[in-house]
Amino acid sequence: MKAAAIEPFFAALEAANPQPNTELEYTSVFELLSAVLLSAQATDVGVNKATRKLFPVANTPQAILDLGLEGLEGYIKTIGLFRSKAKHLMETCRILVERHGGEVPRTREELEALPGVGRKTANVVLNVAFGEPTMAVDTHIFRVGNRTGLAPGKNPYEVEMKLLERIPAEYMVDAHHWLILHGRYVCQARKPLCWECAVATCCDFTPKTLRPD
Repeated sequence: MKAAAIEPFFAALEAANPQPNTELEYTSVFELLSAVLLSAQATDVGVNKATRKLFPVANTPQAILDLGLEGLEGYIKTIGLFRSKAKHLMETCRILVERHGGEVPRTREELEALPGVGRKTANVVLNVAFGEPTMAVDTHIFRVGNRTGLAPGKNPYEVEMKLLERIPAEYMVDAHHWLILHGRYVCQARKPLCWECAVATCCDFTPKTLRPD
C-alpha cells in the first residue's frame, strides 16, 4: 500500500464506524483483562457467554480467588483451554492482590509479568482501558496488514511495528478496533468480501472476482 493511500484507508474505516470498540463485554479494567486473557484461541462470543455468568458472581481479583480453581473452572469450562486459563487467571489475581492492591497495573512491563498475559493482551488493555496508542496484532490484524499491503510482516511483531510506523497519529487509538472488525467481518480469511469493502480502492489485494460466487 502506497503511503498516499493510508490516510484515505483509515478515513473510510472511521466514516463507517466512528466509535469502534472491542466486542468483549466488560465494565471494569479487571473484567477487560480477564476477558482478554480468556479469549486466546477463543471467540469473543464464547468468552462473553461465559463471563456473563462469571462476572456477576466474581468480578474482582479477590472474588475470583475466593471462588477457588474448581469454582472458576465451572464458569469458564465452555471456553477452549479453560483449565490452563483458569490457572493463569487465578495466579494473576493473586499477584494483583499481593503486589498491586487489587488494581490492574498501567505499564506494559507489569502487565506482561502477569501469568497468561503476553504482548497482545497487554496491548489490548493498554489501548482499550487506558487509551494508549498500541496495536494488538491478532490473526485478523495480521491478515489485514499483509493482504492490504498496509503492514506486511512475517510475524505479529513485524506487523505491529510497521503499523505503528505507518498509521497516522490521529487514527492510532482506534486503529486496533477498525482493523480487527474489518478482518472479522469483511476482509475474511477464506473469502474476503471485496465487493462490499469500503477500502477496496486503497488495498493492494487483487481478487479474481469482486463478486460473490
